[in-house]
This record gives sequence, structure tokens and C-alpha cells, in this order.
Amino acid sequence: MIINIVLSLQGIGTAHDPLGIKAISKLYGVVRKIMVQICSITVRSDIGVSGNRVSNPRSRCYGKYIECPYECPSTSNGNYKAKVCHVNCDSPVCKSYCKHRKPDCNGPGSACYDPRFIGGDGIVFYFHGKSNEHFSLVSDTNLQINGRFIGHRPAGRTRDFTWIQALGILFNSHSFSLEAIKAATWNNEVDHLKFSYNGEDLIVPERALSSWYSPEKDVKVERVANKNSVIVTLKDSAEIMVNVVPVTKEDDKIHNYKVPSDDCFAHLEVQFRFFALSPKVDGVLGRTYQPDFQNPAKPGVAMPVVGGEDKYGTTELLSANCLTCLYSPENSSNQEMTSVTEYLTLDCTRRALAGYGIVCKK
Repeated sequence: MIINIVLSLQGIGTAHDPLGIKAISKLYGVVRKIMVQICSITVRSDIGVSGNRVSNPRSRCYGKYIECPYECPSTSNGNYKAKVCHVNCDSPVCKSYCKHRKPDCNGPGSACYDPRFIGGDGIVFYFHGKSNEHFSLVSDTNLQINGRFIGHRPAGRTRDFTWIQALGILFNSHSFSLEAIKAATWNNEVDHLKFSYNGEDLIVPERALSSWYSPEKDVKVERVANKNSVIVTLKDSAEIMVNVVPVTKEDDKIHNYKVPSDDCFAHLEVQFRFFALSPKVDGVLGRTYQPDFQNPAKPGVAMPVVGGEDKYGTTELLSANCLTCLYSPENSSNQEMTSVTEYLTLDCTRRALAGYGIVCKK
């Protein structure tokens, strides 16, 4: 690079280029390349421990340097209440913004409460499922995400009150699960999260920003707070923000759940960000990311409920045997997908150029 700059400078003011315009133009191109390479050093991979570049090859913001807001110059913070820098690289403007590293139950891709979903199309709908059964939330050829529903049915009710208690994920021929541990009463000082990878329990130290990585570095679990809040990242596929919460006495009173005294129904609040779903993606939530999806939820209804328990039910948390399931272990590795959505969480630091920024690369 330095040699190229010297050669470019030697061409300024020659007989062939008396004003040095061609040489200056060439020099500008060389310097721009250097700046992009320098900027890329400021990016920390979401999934690689030592990587310095964003690994997702499908970003629309390829090659762009994006400054983080002054209020949130980093993507990580030991204070779980603090906002961090995020970028939506699916947006035409590729603009950064500050947000909390916890699920936004009013944002797209969320599944909270009893359970209320907000689809990729931004439409709110409810899917009740059934207590102690499993349902396909997202199903694609290389990704399967199921939810285990818990709940109860008070006397006189025609259906169960339900909440999502666990997530089961099939990805790259591996399995991963996280679940809320049952508790009679809620204690904020107790961690209610349990994890497993390929059928084996795993431990994530109970301190903010502590992390666990799979052997292939394609799955990362990071604690946002000391307890009950994590972000799960599936390399090049998804980011899942998770909180564990109880059904509070206030919730019980408002909705007349009639929760028994021996179970606070600890459950998950979840928000998904998908990087590379195919146009044929299915599942209770996944289908709302189809390019031509027509949401059956009735607009204007206070509680728009959609069905499909028969189509989305799976026999186990870590199975892909529903009627609409697309996942296949044979297709889950080394497959090029046509992305319909790419929401990236990238890093910006102060390590270069005395500035804060993000570089999205293919």
C-alpha cells in the first residue's frame, strides 16, 4: 500500500498529467482502501473469540463505515441497564442506534407474555398452543427453533393459559436448548436459566458479559446481567435475546390467571433477529418473514388469535417432525441461502482512528 502511494505521488505534475488530477484520483482510491482496512480492525465478530471482522457474508451495508452514537459507543456494557450500539444492516440507510440488550416485547420478532407475538411484518398476534406441548416457532432448511409451552386451565376455562418455558434449537447438525427453571416463588437473586448443547448440560458463569462458545464457535451464549438474561448468537443465522420472568401477582390480578401458590410459571421473554432466512421459512413466527405472507390476524381486534396447533406441533423440544417443518440436518451445513432479512448487531470501539464505528463486510 505504501509503495502504491509513493508511485502515485511520483505521477503528480508530469507532462502527461500536468495538474496531477489522475494521480490524485488514484491516490484517493488507494487511501480509501487503506481506511476501509483500518476501520475493519474496529469490528469485533459477534461469534468469534479472536476474530476482527464481521463473519456474516450477506450484509447490505458491505464496506460502509458506520459511526455509533456518542451516547452508546460500544456494543457491550457491564451495566445491563445501559444502552449499547446496534445497527440494522438490512436498512437502506444502515444507521446505528442505541438500545437495551434485552428483548423488546413491542418490537418485531418478539414472543412474550401469554404468548403474544410480533411478526417480521410488524403485526401483533397471539398463538396459545397447549400446555406441556411443543410447537415450531421457526422452521427453515438449516434452522429449527421450537418452543415448549407451559400453563394451566382454571375451572370454567375453555383453553389453557400458556407461556413459553423453553426454546429448542437445531442448527448445523447440533442441538441447543435453554429453559426457565420451575419455581414456586420468584427470587431475583436466583438464576432460573438452564442450558444444554448436544444433550449435555452447560454452565455459563453468573456474571454480566460472561460467555460460553460451542467447540466450532458457531454458537455463543452471553449473559447480559448476572442472572436471568442472555443473548444467544447462532453464527450467520440468528440472535436471540432472552429474559426469564415470572407471572407476577399484578399480572395474575389483571388477567385472572388464577395462578396456583406452588408455581410462579417462570417463562421466557424472547426477541429474535434473523440474518439469513429463506423465502420459504415457516413456523408460528417464521412464516411472517415470508416475502408474500398474508397475516391471518384480524386488524383492529384487541386480541387477534391465530391457530395452527395441528400444523406446528412437534413431539419433542428438539425435533423437527411437525407437518410444516422444513429443517433437515443434511441441508443445514454449507448451504447458501437467499436472505429475506438481515438484522446485525455489530461492534464499535475506540481502538482505531480515535473514533467509534462499525464496518459491515461480505
